[in-house]
Amino acid sequence: MSDPHAPLRADVRLLGDILGQTLAEQGGPALLATVEAVRTRSKAARAGDAAAGAELDALLAGLSLDEMTQVGRAFAWFLSLANIAEQHHRIRRRRDHQRADHPPQRGSIVEGFRRMRAAGVSPEALRQAVLALDIELVFTAHPTQVVRRTLLQKHRRIADLLADRDRDLTPVEDAASRLSLRRQVVSGWLTDEVNRRRPTPEDEARGGLVAIEQSVWEAVPAFLRQLDAALVEHTGQGLPLDAAPIRFASWMGGDRDGNPNVTPETTARVLLLGRWMAASLVLAQVDHLRSELSLVPATDALWAAARAVRPGTPVREPYREVLRGVRDRLRATVRYLEHRLDGRLRPDDPPVFDGLPVYTDIEDLRAPLRLCWQSLHDCGAGVVADGRLRDLLWRLSCFGLHLLRLDIRQESTRHTAAMDALTRHLGLGAYATWSEEQRVDFLTAQLTSPRPLVPPALWWEPGPLSAEEHDVLATFAMAARQGRGALGAYVISMATAPSDVLVVELFQREARAANRPGAGDGPPAPPQRVVPLFETLSDLDGAGDSLAALLAVPWYRTHLRVVHGDRQEVMLGYSDSAKDAGRLAAAWALYRAQEDLVAACAEAGARLTLFHGRGGTVGRGGGPTHQAIRAQPPGSIQGRLRVTEQGEMIQAKFGLPGLAVRNLELYTTAVLEAGLLPQPEVKPQWRELMDGLADRSCAAWRSIVRDHPDFVAWFRTATPERELGRLNVGSRPARRPGGTDGGVASLRAIPWVFAWTQVRLMLPGWLGVGEALAWAREHHPELLADAVAGWPLLQSTLALVEMVLAKADPDIAARYDAVLVPPALQPLGAELRARLERARRELLATLGHDELLVDNPVLQRSIRVRNPYVDPLNLLQIELLRRVRQQGEDADPRLVDALLVTINGIAAGMRNTG
Repeated sequence: MSDPHAPLRADVRLLGDILGQTLAEQGGPALLATVEAVRTRSKAARAGDAAAGAELDALLAGLSLDEMTQVGRAFAWFLSLANIAEQHHRIRRRRDHQRADHPPQRGSIVEGFRRMRAAGVSPEALRQAVLALDIELVFTAHPTQVVRRTLLQKHRRIADLLADRDRDLTPVEDAASRLSLRRQVVSGWLTDEVNRRRPTPEDEARGGLVAIEQSVWEAVPAFLRQLDAALVEHTGQGLPLDAAPIRFASWMGGDRDGNPNVTPETTARVLLLGRWMAASLVLAQVDHLRSELSLVPATDALWAAARAVRPGTPVREPYREVLRGVRDRLRATVRYLEHRLDGRLRPDDPPVFDGLPVYTDIEDLRAPLRLCWQSLHDCGAGVVADGRLRDLLWRLSCFGLHLLRLDIRQESTRHTAAMDALTRHLGLGAYATWSEEQRVDFLTAQLTSPRPLVPPALWWEPGPLSAEEHDVLATFAMAARQGRGALGAYVISMATAPSDVLVVELFQREARAANRPGAGDGPPAPPQRVVPLFETLSDLDGAGDSLAALLAVPWYRTHLRVVHGDRQEVMLGYSDSAKDAGRLAAAWALYRAQEDLVAACAEAGARLTLFHGRGGTVGRGGGPTHQAIRAQPPGSIQGRLRVTEQGEMIQAKFGLPGLAVRNLELYTTAVLEAGLLPQPEVKPQWRELMDGLADRSCAAWRSIVRDHPDFVAWFRTATPERELGRLNVGSRPARRPGGTDGGVASLRAIPWVFAWTQVRLMLPGWLGVGEALAWAREHHPELLADAVAGWPLLQSTLALVEMVLAKADPDIAARYDAVLVPPALQPLGAELRARLERARRELLATLGHDELLVDNPVLQRSIRVRNPYVDPLNLLQIELLRRVRQQGEDADPRLVDALLVTINGIAAGMRNTG
């Protein structure tokens, strides 16, 4: 049997050869020789050759700063090229599974539907479940996304060239293909990989739009065609034209929690950018359709529509004529939005350009396209209608006129401060000092009163309010001026009580009464749904009671039913809960919170949608999609799911169309299975065991992170945490407002995990697990084995911990300690590395394995192959950190550039940052 991974190794060798050739050409033979010397010694050292390790240290120590930079760039580039090859290989393997002589891929639409039907799911139940799917993937910015967008675009072109090589090439084609790959690698090598300025929120939003343009826009119809075909096979009926089982939203440009760079003006501009790109993408598709639809037979309705485009002009090709009208309005829309973006037009200017009305309502755009589709079917050309035209109609259902609905997020204390300033100004008292009961009484009274609370002038000028307080009001005013389909949820960070939601509802109502969308922004939208976000361990423990109290407020219950169709959305924060209590305790708290929230909504008769704020790394709730959804509590996913996709994971999961289709499949089949297949019964004894595991894990976590007197000082010297603020890798500050003391509490979860990943200790993913498993193995070994064998939650959690432990490298972490950490603090590093070894030992004993990842040999081999290429980057980074700290704030900019090169490379090698 042929090796299915041989093509991957061939691609990596090819790209490695091209990189070597590039190094020799651009840096000279000496650079290539140095890189090869480092590589061979690093591989030998990994194999246990101590002498080679010593030679590697001496070789790296003898490099000049420029040589360190170039060697670091070489290894970083190799790891990036290996990532591209692996991404493409996943697409190749997916394609192999689609062949008739291969079994379907696990989690694919084909495999999932067959499995559900085999389990007794009826065709009608399957069809209704598909039609009821409501999945939304929310793209968010990433403060440690270190790869420039221009380089990501080059990576995409390399992947496309690798895909082209999968076919049989003639010698001439092979030579041309290699030459094209060389051009991309050389171009990338000669591109500055360092961000010379900190990205703005608008820059980050543009990155999210590029991901849609380059990949997801193509992937969505490909995915829906597969879903449609499977539905026809198993139920006899396909997807309707307005089907949108998966949609996309964004936080980029709307997430203002702790980010002073996100202003109302920023959000409004990002929304315009989304509209502009959506119109541009649709325009390109309509141009293609006009080229294709030269057909003459048409219904009377289509002929009438065609003649109305240019009255009095003879019509020979009715479809092209109807599409001419659509095309011309889209062109006008694009130009109108360009004028809005550069300030030549204002929101209240008439939505007309070159005498043509611009599109502000999605139905105006859908109607002529739907008319063409129906006419083609009625005239016997349904096979034509169900090609590019149906794809476009599906795209419009998914993306609308705005491409990505934009969520707004703000911290609850900002709303409280704004309301407090307002009540003080109006002589109503100090809102911030009131009890929860007083706040709820006041807010519900205002919500039922016909009189406005906010003086009209305060929407435009701060008056007695501070700049921060007025920013809250200005944000609500901006949101009220957006048209239908522009905005998604309003998410409240650190929400703990009903008043946190009600105050946002009141600000929304006040803003909508005083502000209306401009003529160019379309019809008014309904109020945004308000979503409390529960993040810390204590907040998660109280989430069910908090929601029950909110649903018990009569005004809110009526509002939820009338305005939002009895749908309540709640967001769960994986990052901060893990940072607060550790991965294992957080996993259990999140599970129990979901059960409590499900019960609260069931009691009130509301339908719950859970919004999972998962990060890319295990320490922030990341992990395989299908596995994560399968591990949720029974009843928590009833065809409805929102999930964040953050920064680097957008590129990893949706950067190529084939990868995007695969991940859309995984979300779809996992959500369907959660609702249609029986879930394992969770035994009471398992819950008691998990209580014990969580308690001991949390205690071990907090004994270090919260209570150890040396932890903060050690963390800040043993990792690059202090240097993060000097790197232009995100628009949001690494610390929360007021967090200038250097403590862990104010450090945001993403850079927290980022720092651990760089030094390869990976502490957020495993600390506390060893102590918990040791307790369970000593006192409840049989119960632990039973739970591991039968409970998806524990299986998923331990599988993710296993992956983290496989990536961790205590020897590398010890090198950081030896060079960067004062001797008095080094015992803590030794203790943590001992705890890491204990976690590894206890996990292997629990799983009954002799080594990590025996059930995932592909990942196991990938990590082993990468390690010799990541090790030199870590060793270079240690020396660069030493020099940067020695020079202080006035450090040589070349040192900082070289440091960023190593950060890029280690992130590529570890396949994640934060």
